[in-house]
Amino acid sequence: MLETIPNPVKEEVLLLNEDLPVMIDSGSQKDPKTDKQLKGFALAIIGATLWGVSGTFGQFLFQQRGVNVEWLITVRMLVSGGILLLFSFSRDSQRTISIVKNKKDFLKLVIFGITGMVTVQYTYFAAVKHSNAATATILQFAGPVLIAIYLALKNRRWPRWVEVLAIGLAVFGTFLLVTHGDVGTLSISKTAFIMGIASAVALAIYTLQPISLLKKYDSGTVVGWGMLIGGIAFSFIRAPWQVAGVWDSYSFISAAFIIVFGTLIAFYTYLTAVKLIGGQKTSLLASAEPLSATLLSVLWLKVPFHTIDWVGSLCIISTVFILSRKEKK
Repeated sequence: MLETIPNPVKEEVLLLNEDLPVMIDSGSQKDPKTDKQLKGFALAIIGATLWGVSGTFGQFLFQQRGVNVEWLITVRMLVSGGILLLFSFSRDSQRTISIVKNKKDFLKLVIFGITGMVTVQYTYFAAVKHSNAATATILQFAGPVLIAIYLALKNRRWPRWVEVLAIGLAVFGTFLLVTHGDVGTLSISKTAFIMGIASAVALAIYTLQPISLLKKYDSGTVVGWGMLIGGIAFSFIRAPWQVAGVWDSYSFISAAFIIVFGTLIAFYTYLTAVKLIGGQKTSLLASAEPLSATLLSVLWLKVPFHTIDWVGSLCIISTVFILSRKEKK
């Protein structure tokens, strides 16, 4: 999920340099720059793919094993947040703690954890439960378009032509995806549609709100504290010991995948890719997320995905490539 860690990590691309210095080994015949780019491409695709696959595992748990959405979100945030903080603490304990000692920053952190972290995960997984991972992930991909609209309004300027094109494609793609071209019907439930659009809005808030924190602190620290705070807050909605559903080997494997691979490893690989090849290229490769969610949903869970669904999905996903286009002076 572009959630899925999806996120301040992606916003941090604005803070990183596209070209990082490379140490050249004169004794090696390989081009270090090429190796760095290949490694970055691979890690970006792996991270995005893991996010998409974790959404499909979530669909399996919700629809075929009766696992509670709120419970999974609580456990995922508590476990992942705790491990991320331990990792950050081992690297820089003083800086990891300093963010909670600063009252102003801690307040921002609490707001991020509750309104950003909890909201983006709940709306996404709720959309998965009431539709499927493919539809939920693609609808959430409209988030970057909402960010473009917000920034245009905030800066009191007309959207650029590429932004207008992206908005038009996002609206048209969403229309095809949820109606199959028939204005009078919905191909998904109203709850799924509302939650899918809400997840896109939540993603935009989740991406923009912690920018000031990311300028001062490591992204692992911000995301780790955000997850832990969000998990503690959401425990009052669904406590981690209130387990529901059918738990067999498939259930445990799916839940473990979502927590370990879909959160921790996906976060680490994506952030490493940003450092190796820069934010713009990494964001483009993130389109592997909805693609992997769609393919796995169709092949494994037998989710019906028609030609018009693929056309609508392509329209929405293409907005990421359009918005990443550098404006010529």
